[in-house]
Amino acid sequence: MNKSIAVYWRMTRPHTLTASFVPVVVGTAVVAPRVESIRLDLFVAMLIASMLIQIATNLFNEYYDYKRGLDTEESVGIGGSIVRDGFKPGTILAFALTLYGISALLGVYLCIETSWWLLVVGLISMFVGYIYTGGPLPIAYTPLGEVVAGFFMGYIIIAISAYLQIGYVPTEAVAISVPVAILIGSILLANNIRDLDNDKVNGRKTIACLVGHRRAVYVLIGFFAAAILSLIIAVLAFDVSWFALLALLSIPLMIKAVRLFWEDLPPEKLMPGMAQTGKVNTIFGLLLAISLVIANI
Repeated sequence: MNKSIAVYWRMTRPHTLTASFVPVVVGTAVVAPRVESIRLDLFVAMLIASMLIQIATNLFNEYYDYKRGLDTEESVGIGGSIVRDGFKPGTILAFALTLYGISALLGVYLCIETSWWLLVVGLISMFVGYIYTGGPLPIAYTPLGEVVAGFFMGYIIIAISAYLQIGYVPTEAVAISVPVAILIGSILLANNIRDLDNDKVNGRKTIACLVGHRRAVYVLIGFFAAAILSLIIAVLAFDVSWFALLALLSIPLMIKAVRLFWEDLPPEKLMPGMAQTGKVNTIFGLLLAISLVIANI
């Protein structure tokens, strides 16, 4: 099949990949002071595996949205590789399963180098990635999507990344995972605000569908506020360096994201707001990781 690199790149939904690489970077940075040197092989293997699992989850979403009739040529967004780019449904599913297979091999390497208990956590995470849009009651179609995504991609990835380097999960890693998890949930919320009308028609019960556009924007504001507050609590109560507050330089980006969603506009007009929310997570996470490194120079 002759497809351009841009088509394959778009299929990965690159603006969402911040949800998988940021937690690995933060989880590694928070424990860096506890080791003489970071195991780069474990870091890279975890980074690639996390990103491949997220891409596979996006492809499962692509496949099942098509099967359920949610994706059409008029659908807004960078999904829809089947209806717009000519991929066969079976090809998309095969891609997803292949990426899962590669992730599993990387997971085995991580287990060999650390603990086989990680295999259990990894398999559970992969299963959740599948049922997020697959199965009889997809998580993405319920009000729990943001919570589940935040927990598994925020807390779990940060916890594993920390464990790989030092053999346990310190309290500060748990504390610092909270704002990251909340911002990852905000990416899903932004997506659901954009897709609100189409999701309602197709029977989804996301937070945005249940409360409507304006209240969903208030929820987004609440997510941002909770991320800021939880970071401050992590610094004040859980021995996280004061340098971590540098991540609050991302607040103007949060304000811009809210402004882009404020008016109830057609979905295509809300795309910039969704991209901006992903940028919030990226900048917040990278500032957080950099600050944690600076604190220990």
